[in-house]
Amino acid sequence: MPWVQVYDPVNNLALSALLAALPILFLFYALAVQKMKGHIAGLLTVIVAIVVAVVGYRMPLSLALLSFIDGGLYGLFPIGWIVVTAVFLYQITVKTGQFEIIKDSIAGITEDRRLQALLIAFSFGAFLEGSAGFGAPVAITAAMLAGLGFNPVYAASICLLANTAPVAFGAIGVPVLTLGQVAGIDPMLLSKMIGRQLPFLSILVPFWLVAIMSGWKGVKETWPACLVSGGSFAVAQWFSSNYLSPMLPDIISSLFSLVCLILLLRVWQPRNIWRFTNERASEKFTRHSPGAVLKAWAPFIVLTLMVADWGTGPVKAVLDQVTLKFPIPGLHQTVVKAGGEPMAAIFTFNWLSAPGTGILIAAFITMLLLNMRFGDWLRLFGETLHELRYAILTMFLVLGFAYIANFSGMSTTLGQALTVTGKVFPFVAPFLGWLGVFITGSDTSANALFGKLQYVTAQNIGVDPVLTVAANSSGGVTGKMISPQSIAVATAATGQVGREGELFRFAIVPSLLMTVFISIITLLQAYVFTWMLPVHGELSPQVAVVAAASKSEGIMILAGTLVVIVFLALIVAFSNRHMTRREVYTPGK
Repeated sequence: MPWVQVYDPVNNLALSALLAALPILFLFYALAVQKMKGHIAGLLTVIVAIVVAVVGYRMPLSLALLSFIDGGLYGLFPIGWIVVTAVFLYQITVKTGQFEIIKDSIAGITEDRRLQALLIAFSFGAFLEGSAGFGAPVAITAAMLAGLGFNPVYAASICLLANTAPVAFGAIGVPVLTLGQVAGIDPMLLSKMIGRQLPFLSILVPFWLVAIMSGWKGVKETWPACLVSGGSFAVAQWFSSNYLSPMLPDIISSLFSLVCLILLLRVWQPRNIWRFTNERASEKFTRHSPGAVLKAWAPFIVLTLMVADWGTGPVKAVLDQVTLKFPIPGLHQTVVKAGGEPMAAIFTFNWLSAPGTGILIAAFITMLLLNMRFGDWLRLFGETLHELRYAILTMFLVLGFAYIANFSGMSTTLGQALTVTGKVFPFVAPFLGWLGVFITGSDTSANALFGKLQYVTAQNIGVDPVLTVAANSSGGVTGKMISPQSIAVATAATGQVGREGELFRFAIVPSLLMTVFISIITLLQAYVFTWMLPVHGELSPQVAVVAAASKSEGIMILAGTLVVIVFLALIVAFSNRHMTRREVYTPGK
C-alpha cells in the first residue's frame, strides 16, 4: 500500500525542520564533540533517523529500513567499489617500490622550497586525491615535504591548504557521483557546474601557498610558477569536467599542472632560491633513469586510460549489456511524494561497466607491468579490503541515512525551511557543504547529507537546483583543511600528534575566506552570470558524438586502448633491460 510523504508533520514548519535536523545535529555532535569513530557515529545516526522517520513522520518501519538498505547498497556499489580499487592500485605502487621513484622524480626538480610545495603539495597532492583520496594525499605529501626538510607542522599545514581544489572530484569522482545519485541529477551536469566554479579557486591556491610561506615578496619572485601551476590546473579542470567525465578532472588537471610546471622550471628558476631559516639538511633523492620513471608512472597512465574508457558512452554501451537491474521489493514506487509522484527504488548492478571494475582491470595490468606475483596481488587486495573496512562501513551507513532522509521527506522539510533565506540562499549553499565536510571530513558524506536539501531549497526559491547542488560540493572543498579527520591524518603522517590545535588555527582563516569566495561566485552565477550555468539537456560536442555512437565504436575504443597498453608494456619491458638491479622490483620483497 502506498505511503504519502508529509513535509510538515507537527503543523509548524520551524518545529518540523528542527525535527528533521535531529539526525544531522546528532551526527555533528557525535563527530565534533564526542569524537566518535565514523562508523559508530554513522550507526547511531541511522538509528536516530529511523526513530524520527517512524515516530515523527509516521513512516512505516519497513519502508524506513528498506530505504536504508537501498542507500547502503549504493554506498557499497559502486561507491565503495571505486574506493577499494583506487586505493588498491595506489598500494600496489607502494608495495612494489615504484612510489618511491615517483616521489624522487618530483622532489629532485628544484631546491626552492616554495616550488617544491607547488609540485608536491599542490600538483602531486591533487593527483593522489584523484586516484586514491580519503586521507592519502595529505598523509603522503606531508611526509614527503617533511622528508625534504620542511618543519613537520609547517609541512602538514601547507598540505592541508593545498588539498582544496581537487577535493570535489577526488577518488575518481566519487563525491560528484554520490551527489548526483542523492540529488537525482545527472552527475555530468553537476560536473560541468562544479567545473565552472572551482577553477577560479584553483588559480588562487598556488599564490596563497607561496604568500603564506614567503610573503608577497615571495609571490613577486615566483609569480610565473604560481600562474603556470594554478592556471594550467584550472584550465584542465574546466575542460575535463565539462567535456570528459566527473571521474577524470583531478587526474588530468594534476598531471597537466605537474608537467607544465616542470617544463617551466627547465627554462626558468626564481632569481633567489628560497629556503627556511636554519633548516636542516634535506634528504638526498635518488636520480632515476627515464625508463625507471616511466615504469613507476605506468600504473597511473593505465588508470587514466581505463577510467577515460569506462566514462565514455560507446564503451558503456558495450559493457552495460550484462548489467542487472532490480527494484527494491516493498520500496519501489511505494513511497509517494506530496505531489503524487511515486519514488523509484531500483538498484543497478553494473558490475562490468562500473568505474571500479575499470580500475581493478588497471590494477591487474599493473601487476603484469611490475612483474608482481599473482598471489602477492591477491594478498594485497585482501589487505586493502581489511584496511578500508571501517571506511566502507561508514559509507554504507552515511548513504543509508541519506536515503532515509530522502524517502521519509526530511530533506524536503529542511529545504522548505531554508527558503526563509530567500534570494540569498545561493550565498548560503556553499557554507552547507563547508559545514558538512568540516564535520564528516568527506565531501562525499557532505554531498550525501545535503545534496537533496540543496535541490529542494533551490526549487522553492526559483533558482536552478544544479547551481546550489554543485555549490554544496564546491563549498565543501574549503572545509577539508579544517576537518578534524584531515588534521588528524596530517599530524599522524608527520609525527606531530598533539599539535592539532596549531594546524586548525593556521587553516581556519583561509578556509573561511575561500568559502566566502565560492559563495560570492555562486551568488553571481545565480543572478548575474546566469550564462555560466549548463543548459539542462545540453550536450557538448563530445557528448553528442558519444550519445549517438554505436556499440561497435565502443569495441574500437577498447581495442585502441589495448594497443596503447601493449605499447606501454613493451617500452617498460625494454627499459627493464637497461635498469640497475636496484631499480627492478623483485616479486615477494
